[in-house]
Amino acid sequence: MLIANPRASTTTRQVRDLLVRAFVGDLEVEVAETGHRGHAIELAARAAYEEFDVLIALGGDGTVNEAVNGLMSVPGTAATRPALAILPGGNANVFARSLGLPGDPMRSLAAILGALRGGHTRTVSLGHVTTPQESRYYTFTAGAGLDAEVVEAVEEARSKGSGKASNVLYVRSALRRFFAGTDRALPALEARANGRVAHGLFLAFVSNTSPYTYLGPRPIVPSPRAGLGTGLDLFAIRSLRTGPVLAALAQMLLPASGGPRGRQIVELHDTAEVTLTARRPIALQVDGDYVGTREHMVFRSVPGALRVVI
Repeated sequence: MLIANPRASTTTRQVRDLLVRAFVGDLEVEVAETGHRGHAIELAARAAYEEFDVLIALGGDGTVNEAVNGLMSVPGTAATRPALAILPGGNANVFARSLGLPGDPMRSLAAILGALRGGHTRTVSLGHVTTPQESRYYTFTAGAGLDAEVVEAVEEARSKGSGKASNVLYVRSALRRFFAGTDRALPALEARANGRVAHGLFLAFVSNTSPYTYLGPRPIVPSPRAGLGTGLDLFAIRSLRTGPVLAALAQMLLPASGGPRGRQIVELHDTAEVTLTARRPIALQVDGDYVGTREHMVFRSVPGALRVVI
């Protein structure tokens, strides 16, 4: 089954049709186009229940996340669920690029076709976040605080006609929120993991792999040791003053830096579970999708959860 999101940033119907024709002779493909938020979850669950061999997600990180949640909603194991193939069609395509795929569907097609012909798959871990409102799997990163507020602002701008997601829109939204929208005086978060407690946090990323995201071609890396074969990594910061934030961001953008360090940084590598508690409702994003404000979030690593075609 090929799930295509017609609203993804770099996906067009012409690209989708070209991709389907490229699979002719290798696969019998059923094309399913998403029509609303959550539709890819329903389609992926049907693919799993009907025992499709492979689910191909054509779209951005949101489409991939929904496909993953649909597959994981069906009882079974990585061996019994359909393998997931990704043809990136969004703006960032973080999970696809963390797997080593190029950032656009046409360039990724050859790699996916070769892997399908050779039967090559890789079993990866997933992250899972539980709140009183929902339970959801994620592929690369969930974040609470400023980054989720930025995602909310981008989604709001797009709903008002600002067009597709772009790096310019994200940077503009981040600057506006940092200087005029977020609370930079009173930290709201507390993190608990491995018997340790960190208080007074303004934002936190709980990563299943690295990078956290991309700024154009450049990866942003708060947790460089995070990987699809380990547990979760935590990055958090105790200050939103301009100096510490700029220092941390510079280290995230420099691959040789080894990741952010400093008195205001909290980090943890390869843990099975992280709990975030907020003193007030705080924004939460999962794989780049804003899900609302939350006060209690439990993140768990799910080892060997899913096969990906690569």
